[in-house]
Amino acid sequence: MSTLPPPKVKPANPESIEKQVYSILEKFESNIPVAGDRYRMAYNIYKYVMGEGDAPEILVKSAKIELVDLTQNELAASLNEELQRIIK
Repeated sequence: MSTLPPPKVKPANPESIEKQVYSILEKFESNIPVAGDRYRMAYNIYKYVMGEGDAPEILVKSAKIELVDLTQNELAASLNEELQRIIK
């Protein structure tokens, strides 16, 4: 029995909305130390950008993520500022 190599991953287009949203959340790596929390939050923010989800103010409170050195209101405000750059 042999082990197969992992599947190849095609990098996302840097101009895509998904990549831009996930990149925003990666900026908060020191404030949201759990990677799963960042990914879940990025997915929810992406849904918001696409018109299907809640605003960041609601998401930050309902996501129950672990925050370090940052309040929920500060994170929501920072996310709104970053989102204004990609929402046109």
